[in-house]
Amino acid sequence: MNRKIVIAISREYGSGGKIIGEMLSEDLGIHYYDKELMKLASEESGINEALFNKADAKFTGYSLLNRITRSVYKGELLSPRDSDFTSKENLFNYQAKVIRNLADADSCIIVGRCADFVLKDYDNVVRVFLHAPESFRLSQAAERVSLPPEKLQRYVEKENAARAEYYRYYTGNDWYDVRHVDLSFDTSVYGFDKCAEFIKGYMKLRFEGLEF
Repeated sequence: MNRKIVIAISREYGSGGKIIGEMLSEDLGIHYYDKELMKLASEESGINEALFNKADAKFTGYSLLNRITRSVYKGELLSPRDSDFTSKENLFNYQAKVIRNLADADSCIIVGRCADFVLKDYDNVVRVFLHAPESFRLSQAAERVSLPPEKLQRYVEKENAARAEYYRYYTGNDWYDVRHVDLSFDTSVYGFDKCAEFIKGYMKLRFEGLEF
């Protein structure tokens, strides 16, 4: 691309966010970041990567504490001397720092990690939310996870509940409120290829003179 653009993708589990992100990465020739962000945050902070994974896992338990509390991201980072240096809030803030560094450096695609909110003050970010009906998401999940139908349904529900809680905890916003994004697609209606094409078409309309 002839200018720096960041695509921030939020997605329901099973809606094809990874597939569409990777398609855009290949088509546009820009890097795709997902779980790699935790490794980069570990390198940035010096904190063991396992702790970043563990912090994410805390949101899969539907805890009442998560539901009634918030730690809306403001950008502060604690020093290694602070007793809360490895708290889940500080770990998130390091991931957010990495996201902002990546956005400052070059065009890229960032999946999850509240990137749309972390980069809310950037005017070169395309914010996308991908969703799909349960039947479609379950069929997609079945290709990745080997579980009986009832357990698979519970697994997908738990994953999406965790993502919604994670987003609410760090942003104070409803994950499903599309007023916070530029584009929202039901991937079961359009298919992955067309969704990727729609995103690229929107980019050309929004950013005058953009070429890729």
